[in-house]
Amino acid sequence: MRSFVLLAYRKVRGGPKLPSVNFCLAVWMLMLAGLSGQALAQGHKELRVAAAADLQPVMPVLATAYEHATGVKLVVSFGSSATLTTQILNGAPIDLFLGADFVFPEKIVAAKLTDATAPTPYAKGSLVLWARKDSAVQPITIDSLTDKRATSIAIADEMHAPYGRAAVASLTWMKIYDKVKPHLVVAENVAQAGQFAESGNAQMGLISLTLASTPHFQEIGTYVLVPTTTYPPIRQCAVILKAGRKAEADAFLKWLLTPGVQANLPKYGLAPIQ
Repeated sequence: MRSFVLLAYRKVRGGPKLPSVNFCLAVWMLMLAGLSGQALAQGHKELRVAAAADLQPVMPVLATAYEHATGVKLVVSFGSSATLTTQILNGAPIDLFLGADFVFPEKIVAAKLTDATAPTPYAKGSLVLWARKDSAVQPITIDSLTDKRATSIAIADEMHAPYGRAAVASLTWMKIYDKVKPHLVVAENVAQAGQFAESGNAQMGLISLTLASTPHFQEIGTYVLVPTTTYPPIRQCAVILKAGRKAEADAFLKWLLTPGVQANLPKYGLAPIQ
């Protein structure tokens, strides 16, 4: 059964190029080897997942592995954490929300849309500064942010996206925010910020390590990690909606937290929660 071809998700407008099916399948083979041999006993069920934009390169791989292991197909919608939260608060039919921080999932808990009293952390994110190899600011370093040649820096909206908030916090901590503010090109979410830098519409971008780690971004550009001491930890959290398919959502979240899956997260630019 070639179920990996049937993976369903909706891509953020203007989002970056995703890993190829062959790449996803290769990674799935590695991940599946570490699974506990769950059978396809659950049949063809679907799980509706709202995922933060930084997970856009990651979810196709995880969804493929999970479907092969359980028979449950993930239907994933991507967007900024703020946008997805608003949609969920307005009644969007979602079973599981994978946010890019704690704050937005907590809003859903506070609205009493979950049985849990707090969001569940599932990974930790990292902020990077990325630029195309042909960018005028190469070789890329943190000092490139204030390079006299730097005229455009892509960044996610701090009001909508946790990675945007982290970027502003970092620039503020480094005491260069006022200097670089006129050069900031603000995107709706971190995936769109990556697209701005990828297309050359911005000379560089403060984006997630998940995006910078994809084969496509590594092929056409380079990045440097932004020191984690300059921004609050990006603790990515999930919530299960009590009006949704709770059993399926709970099973996937537990799978995501298993040692085998957590150990593979660094391959995609995320750190294990433990």
